[in-house]
Amino acid sequence: MLTKKDIRKEYLEKRLNLPDNVITTLNRQLLEQCRQLDYSTFRLAHIFLPITEKKEADTHALVNWARTAYPSLQWALSRSDMHNGDMEHYLWEPNTVLMKNGYGIPEPAGGKQVMPAEMDLVFVPLLAFDLQGHRVGYGKGMYDRFLKQCRPGVTTIGLSLFDPVTAIEDTGHLDVPLRIAITPHSIYYFKKS
Repeated sequence: MLTKKDIRKEYLEKRLNLPDNVITTLNRQLLEQCRQLDYSTFRLAHIFLPITEKKEADTHALVNWARTAYPSLQWALSRSDMHNGDMEHYLWEPNTVLMKNGYGIPEPAGGKQVMPAEMDLVFVPLLAFDLQGHRVGYGKGMYDRFLKQCRPGVTTIGLSLFDPVTAIEDTGHLDVPLRIAITPHSIYYFKKS
């Protein structure tokens, strides 16, 4: 088994080394898998916007499709304070101004704030995940803290360009497992904890 640190290094390098045409194909396949799910019971979904320099999953295509297929579903984006690890969340409306922060993350400049407990669906960024639904992010723990603020039963979906690793060795009580993970080739469902 690998540790989060090992996985983080390996999968970030693996993703950065993907050619652009492969990234385009994987993102198209990922969207097709995302379209297999039924989003009709959700009212407010949190989405992350990709750090393009790190070749993260393209969530723009997912939101563009869902805005047409599920017009009543509202979307929220976060703004992160990298010093204390807090996240604030804002409705993503047509007039929302996006600005890249110091880490290259597109974030809302402001708008109507929403609370984590209002969200019933959260798309979670990750570098890798395992067969138990544990994920490896960039190591700041911000999403784990945010997910603990969400209501019990919130649906969490991790988006990955790669298949899962078997197991992450050093998961702990602060880690919040995913309910679902989607890759370009499969959808994985995990037991509720």
